[in-house]
Amino acid sequence: MSDVTLSNEEIARYSRHLIMPEVGMAGQRKIKQGSVLLVGTGGLGSPLALYLAAAGVGHIGLVDFDVVDSSNLQRQIVHGTSTVGVAKTESAKRRLADLNPLVEVTTYETQITSANALDLMRPYDIIIDGTDNFPTRYLTNDAAVMLGKPNIYGSIFRFEGQATVFYPKQGGPCYRCLYPEPPPPGLVPSCAEGGVLGVLPGVIGTIQATEAIKLLAGIGTSLVGRLMLYDALEMRFRELKLRRNPTCPVCGEHPTVTELIDYDQFCGIVPEVNTLSNQYEITPGELAELLRSDARPFLLDVRNPYEIAIASIPGTDKVIAVDQLPERISELDSSVEMVVYCRSGMRSGRAVELLRSAGFHKVKNLVGGILRWSDDVDPSVAKY
Repeated sequence: MSDVTLSNEEIARYSRHLIMPEVGMAGQRKIKQGSVLLVGTGGLGSPLALYLAAAGVGHIGLVDFDVVDSSNLQRQIVHGTSTVGVAKTESAKRRLADLNPLVEVTTYETQITSANALDLMRPYDIIIDGTDNFPTRYLTNDAAVMLGKPNIYGSIFRFEGQATVFYPKQGGPCYRCLYPEPPPPGLVPSCAEGGVLGVLPGVIGTIQATEAIKLLAGIGTSLVGRLMLYDALEMRFRELKLRRNPTCPVCGEHPTVTELIDYDQFCGIVPEVNTLSNQYEITPGELAELLRSDARPFLLDVRNPYEIAIASIPGTDKVIAVDQLPERISELDSSVEMVVYCRSGMRSGRAVELLRSAGFHKVKNLVGGILRWSDDVDPSVAKY
């Protein structure tokens, strides 16, 4: 540590850290010498990247393969309108360079996989999980355990979030100790389906950033062995004690998972295959022609009621949320031509399969849903 010094510019920039005895010059030098890899530069990664750069973390790695979309800007505050369409890693790097040009930022515009995870993580002191899907969470966890690195975890959904530090090397549990098995595919909706309060990732992400700074500086008590739960709607924090599972297949006394596996397969996710034949599908352009003709089909919307207030296809005949369809199927007439739609075509695809199994043979799924309808037919219909 003796070879790490702070310039006068850095002393001025980090002065509010330096005057706290818990941090001081020694702690700030440790922060400068430290390195953190952020897996994801979205909702959680945005506040994480900003606060870690502002704090003077010497080397920050950013892993993401997505591009900035306008729908991200409600919560992904490291990005901006000027970078819509730009790779998220590049967008974040530009913002961090403006915030603090004294830190090194390395970008990896790639999807983290079993093939590259260990190589991506190896150069960094701390791994931070800012992902939003189960395969990547298990992958990030297992790789961090195998490398003996702390994994600062956070997750968000609607109004609720949670955070902890998985660090078996310090006696704490890993992600698999908390969640030994992933939920069945489709059981837990994504933020794109269920929504998220825009400020929620700011709360959880700054908690993760706090834990990273504390670990680098060697101060305070970490969240190792504790899971912090946050309910924004009730404005309430709770804490659960976590214990390491001695039989955990990754961090237990006799691990059975000693190399990275196929995490999509582990989570029961198979490549998306369209099980509907073309005769049960219709494009927005084809639907638009039918709606203008005498052969107008019955139009069924299977989205949730609160989505209807955002946007709908004009002329929709009935709304039944896909989850309510089995018990309300008697409200529909199997003898009429029917087109089913939702936001993107996924839920309506499931609805069509359900209707077909119930004897509806004149039913089709709108490919791409209301999103593609807006792109191909009617741009006045809002996309969300």
